[in-house]
Amino acid sequence: MLPVPYSDFSLLETIDTPSDLRRLDDAQLLQVADELRRFLIKSVSETGGHLAAGLGVVELTVALHTIYNTPDDRLVWDVGHQAYPHKILTGRREQMGSLRQKDGIAGFPVRTESPFDTFGTGHSSTSISAAIGMALAARQQGIEREVIAVIGDGALSGGMSFEAMNHGGSIDDLNLTVILNDNDMSISRPVGAVSRYLTRVLSSRFYNEVRDKGRSVFKRLNIGEFADRWEEHMKGMMLPGTLWEELGFTYLGPVDGHDLPMVLSTLRNMKKMRGPRFLHLVTQKGKGYEPAEHEPITYHGVTPFNPSTGKMEKGAGSRSYTAVFGDWVCDSAEQDQRLNVITPAMCEGSGLVTFSERFPERYHDVGIAEQHALTLAAGMACEDVKPVVAIYSTFLQRAYDQLIHDVALQNLDVTFAVDRAGEVGADGATHAGSFDLSYVRAIPNMVVMAPADAREARMMLQTAYEFEGPAMVRYPRGGGPDVTELDGLETLEIGKSEVRRKGSHIALLAFGTMVASAERIAEKLDATVVNMRFVKPVDEDAVREIAASHELLVTLEENVIQGGAGSAVSEYLNRQGIQTDLLQLGLPDSYIEQATQVQQLQEAGLDDDSMLQAIHERISAAHAGLVSAIS
Repeated sequence: MLPVPYSDFSLLETIDTPSDLRRLDDAQLLQVADELRRFLIKSVSETGGHLAAGLGVVELTVALHTIYNTPDDRLVWDVGHQAYPHKILTGRREQMGSLRQKDGIAGFPVRTESPFDTFGTGHSSTSISAAIGMALAARQQGIEREVIAVIGDGALSGGMSFEAMNHGGSIDDLNLTVILNDNDMSISRPVGAVSRYLTRVLSSRFYNEVRDKGRSVFKRLNIGEFADRWEEHMKGMMLPGTLWEELGFTYLGPVDGHDLPMVLSTLRNMKKMRGPRFLHLVTQKGKGYEPAEHEPITYHGVTPFNPSTGKMEKGAGSRSYTAVFGDWVCDSAEQDQRLNVITPAMCEGSGLVTFSERFPERYHDVGIAEQHALTLAAGMACEDVKPVVAIYSTFLQRAYDQLIHDVALQNLDVTFAVDRAGEVGADGATHAGSFDLSYVRAIPNMVVMAPADAREARMMLQTAYEFEGPAMVRYPRGGGPDVTELDGLETLEIGKSEVRRKGSHIALLAFGTMVASAERIAEKLDATVVNMRFVKPVDEDAVREIAASHELLVTLEENVIQGGAGSAVSEYLNRQGIQTDLLQLGLPDSYIEQATQVQQLQEAGLDDDSMLQAIHERISAAHAGLVSAIS
């Protein structure tokens, strides 16, 4: 049943900071957890955002802020999807109505937003590394401080987390606790009476004193290795924690993460231990809200919804670029058995659900492991397989060395379908695809394309796929101009643009999403509009001809100006010694925080009015003769 009512938060409303939790008894903490879960459902139903992950850590969040002296003790959340309950308990309950909105609170922990947000997160697998850094800093400064990293089982698939565990476990006196929020692994059987007993035993002072003294005795007898081996083998037969123990962590669990008294008891005992500790919690995504329990993926990120029914609002709009990719990749796979798809844990987000069902043998979800995804693709490409890597722009950043060293340097035939390019709205700066044109354009052997609409997106994907080398198609979140798509697998000529409108004096050289804007403002300027299509190689013939026949060239791109598409035009003009006025419009040299995509483009100066104003200012400053010509 759905939890009701959604209006009774009498105890939660008395919690302004975690110190208020610490004056409550365990029974009252259970009430806080119940009210917190209901408040989270009510709040997210009004604003949209991430829901299922937060519902799964309600009890853990209450327990952490009760047992540890936050923010003096450092609490680091991985990814941040799960941090909404944390925000509610740390003074931001009344601000939840502004969640993920312009000038509101962010959907992820942000250091400038609250002292309780000790580390900014949006990408995964960073928490353990950051927590180790904090623990080492505290040790150097002589500060007694607990440092706790909370990481989900998905984020634990990222190689960086294992690198951190390997390091942290080697530091015997490190005051670090890693909590695995496990909401996916099928380990329900150990979560019961036996597990509760073993966890209590292993976290008790008696057990740990016996263990530490026993080790000391065996080492004095020069048989310390036997003692370690005996202990690990004994625990390995009873608990799934041998790996973490081998890495140097004291392992506890698995513990039912929704049994608040048990979590409180375990954390109290763990706080008394020394050295690196690892707590394995088993939780359920969407816990306490029936629709989210049954469909945790659907309710991972939600639009506003009716909390009584779970029904979400449906946004109107044109067909998304993600859907265009999903259809293209299935159609292309039908024609070519060599096509394989690789994605780093973004099946739904990248539009691959249908592909994964129709071509399971050729679908490879590697988890949150972007570096592995690219080198896996490189290995496939060495063996006459044609991999397509479906990845978000902001996540491709994490595999930059692999893009250069493993793919491009060897000129391997890998197609990159790069989603969420440009501004992405409510997810804010951590997820914005602001830099891909700049960082990919700098790499030899790469072909880089940006479609103006859905029809072009499909054609560019096929062009990239048929190109015998590394090629990238970058497209935005959501949809574009409403055009009729093609059904076939047509391609474009590499490096060739198209003139969308012929005008005089001013030429707008637009890339990708900016073509539609360029066509609108061109009517007010009587300007030529060129859909550049290719960022690399840029259409040099078109640039040369346009420069010869126009007095002002304006490049428009939804990417940072530094090193981006406009820079490609500027570099060509400089190489050729062509003297012409060039105005580059793009994203500024700053991070743009959460807002709607429209608001973010306004802040960047990439809305129609701002771009018109920038062009008029350039004309007034350098082209007095054009003022009357375009009036």
